Amino acid sequence: MDRKNDEPNATYITFGGHVELQKHRFLYFVMTSSVYVLILCSNSTILCLIWTQKSLHQPMYVFIAALLCNSLLLSTNIYPKLLVDLVSDVPTTSYLACKIQALIYYSLCGAEFLLLAAMAYDRYVAICKPLQYQTVMRSRTVTALLVLAWFLPSCQLVPSLILVNGSKLCGYTLNGIFCNNAVTKLSCMTPAGGYAIYGVFILATTIFVPLAFILFTYCKILVISHRRGLDARKRAVQTCTPHLLVLVSFPCLCSYDVIIARLDIDLPKAARSIMSLQVVLYQPLFNPVIYGLKMKEIHKHLRRLFSRGRVRVCVALINN
Repeated sequence: MDRKNDEPNATYITFGGHVELQKHRFLYFVMTSSVYVLILCSNSTILCLIWTQKSLHQPMYVFIAALLCNSLLLSTNIYPKLLVDLVSDVPTTSYLACKIQALIYYSLCGAEFLLLAAMAYDRYVAICKPLQYQTVMRSRTVTALLVLAWFLPSCQLVPSLILVNGSKLCGYTLNGIFCNNAVTKLSCMTPAGGYAIYGVFILATTIFVPLAFILFTYCKILVISHRRGLDARKRAVQTCTPHLLVLVSFPCLCSYDVIIARLDIDLPKAARSIMSLQVVLYQPLFNPVIYGLKMKEIHKHLRRLFSRGRVRVCVALINN
């Protein structure tokens, strides 16, 4: 459905990626809202633990909290609008709002890679240079890394948004259920060589460079911990395994946008919708599970928290 709103200078586009929305509207809404609530509860629980427990006020746990906060922001950028679309007769959004949603989406995805790189650097200093850890990983350094991780991707993406600003639309139906890179295909403007080169530059600085740095630091950790013996290897595995699991999963989930959204590959609507939701479905649920189960200190506080909850429930039942 192609249409323009009556408001001046407000061009509206329609989401065309929903599968039998009229028929399964209620089921989609219940499933999506349940997932969103689960994401909010699971990530917020660990965030509150890190905030309230002084023993977790260390750089490693601060970076974990930042990663979980990033998952909450990424989910909140997508799910509320998606829930509104599921109960609307025609899921639409303004072209400007769509570009802003895509900008936030890719900024937070880039921030995820940079946060993982910061976590890898923290583990590298802790394991390879333990005597210098307190000096290197000061609160000022942690703050600088967090600011860089969250603001660098957005600062890099703003020029690309300006380049396509004001371009007319040749299509008004987006082949998806939320705004991602597919919105650029609606523009009449053919991307110039400079725009493509700048896109490669953004990919390199926010994805490939952090990934190369992460691989380098973990190789150094592996070599040094192997030299120091069995105990050092066990400690390295215990603290680095959760980060590596997240590192492996996130690029795999993000590969959809490069392989499918960038290339004109014809996929069924259902497959395209499932693949586009990977990053905002699996990763925000995967992160709290991994760090809640694999990080010893967080797991200990979680067990204590739920044990207290069970005791309170039993006391309440006995009193009643």
